[in-house]
Amino acid sequence: MTPLRALVTGGTRGIGAATAVALADAGLDVVVTGTTADGPRPIGCGYLQADLSDAAGAEAFGREVADSGFSVLVNNAGVNKIGALAEYETTDLQRILQVNLVAPFLLCRAVVPGMRARRFGRIVNITSIWGVVSKAGRSAYSSSKFGLFGLTRALALEVAADNIMVNCLAPGVVETEMTRTILGDEGMRELTAQIPAGRMAQPEEIARYVRFLAAEENTYMTGQTIVVDGGYTAA
Repeated sequence: MTPLRALVTGGTRGIGAATAVALADAGLDVVVTGTTADGPRPIGCGYLQADLSDAAGAEAFGREVADSGFSVLVNNAGVNKIGALAEYETTDLQRILQVNLVAPFLLCRAVVPGMRARRFGRIVNITSIWGVVSKAGRSAYSSSKFGLFGLTRALALEVAADNIMVNCLAPGVVETEMTRTILGDEGMRELTAQIPAGRMAQPEEIARYVRFLAAEENTYMTGQTIVVDGGYTAA
């Protein structure tokens, strides 16, 4: 039996890399994307270069993967910048929306026809707790993640009858390079103190939930946002 093909954007590190490993361990044929010509990739995974911050490049990449037989799509690539609204550069806003919302839209549009033809598809959009609640300084990031939630719900309704399940996974604070870059050590300590579980998540913990949402065993859950945050949004 031919294994399902999975595309994981931003799969060279953090949650994306952990997800790629989890899917590969489950027997899927996994391809990850990165921004460089020959970036690092999890062992056993294929690699494609994709600069999703460039609108034309994202469109072209969508055309490239449209006929590649991907039955699983994990839109994981994301960027962030914390800043007060009044001081935010328009170019930063545009970049965040392009990578976090427009690119997932384009990739969903690219792969859904093939999924429909095969009568099977699983799409997992990685959002964030900041797409469920928000925090000062995250206006652009929350805009992109709330938007991704809206895309997920609308698309889920369009394709449910085709056996395509579309869901969001909203991680809480995860111990990754991106988290450390955005928050710094002090910010990480302060936010960790607000998590009822008393610690940040590890990328591998988030990947386990992605693996279920992307699996054939997920036969009926669609249009949902699964929050995995150690209790942060429940407090």
